[in-house]
Amino acid sequence: MAFEKLVFYMLAAILVFAATRVITVRNPVHAALHLVLAFFTCAGLWLLLEAEFLAITLVLVYVGAVMVLFLFVVMMLDINTAPLREGFMRYLPVGLTVAALMILEMYLVLRSKYFDAESMPAPARHAADYSNTRELGSVLYTDYVYAFEIASVILVVAIIAAIALTLRKRPETKTQNPAEQVKVRSADRVRLVKMEAETKD
Repeated sequence: MAFEKLVFYMLAAILVFAATRVITVRNPVHAALHLVLAFFTCAGLWLLLEAEFLAITLVLVYVGAVMVLFLFVVMMLDINTAPLREGFMRYLPVGLTVAALMILEMYLVLRSKYFDAESMPAPARHAADYSNTRELGSVLYTDYVYAFEIASVILVVAIIAAIALTLRKRPETKTQNPAEQVKVRSADRVRLVKMEAETKD
């Protein structure tokens, strides 16, 4: 077995283990840490596919920002998991049914002729001056430009909706009115007091 295949199988095994622990571990902090491990191993798999830009983006954005935010939120909320487990056995048959259907669908897709070794051979090696960042940008802004713009609009709408849903006017909240700040004059804010000079004899 080649060294590259050995590294691939090791990373894949760690990724499957970490993903399984994310949904099976009881402590939410441990689940978030296992998700960090899954992101790191997935980045390693992308490095094997010569997708260095996606790998470093996954580590910097998700591990460095999103997962740190998740950990802070989980630790600050101090979630009581006991009420969450009360309905576990009641919804277990539904969960097992959905999991079985997903596994069956994945098996039917992967065993098709489109995923065999002839249809999907190993990617060809690129030259040393190959830039996957430039290639990704070229494909993203030519072949998938409409999908990219639609996704951007959806994200902007989601941000506006989140702000509108969480914005509440409370009497004790101090806010600023930019229009009133722009119209202010120096005479309204500053008062000059003229005093006679005093001398000591």
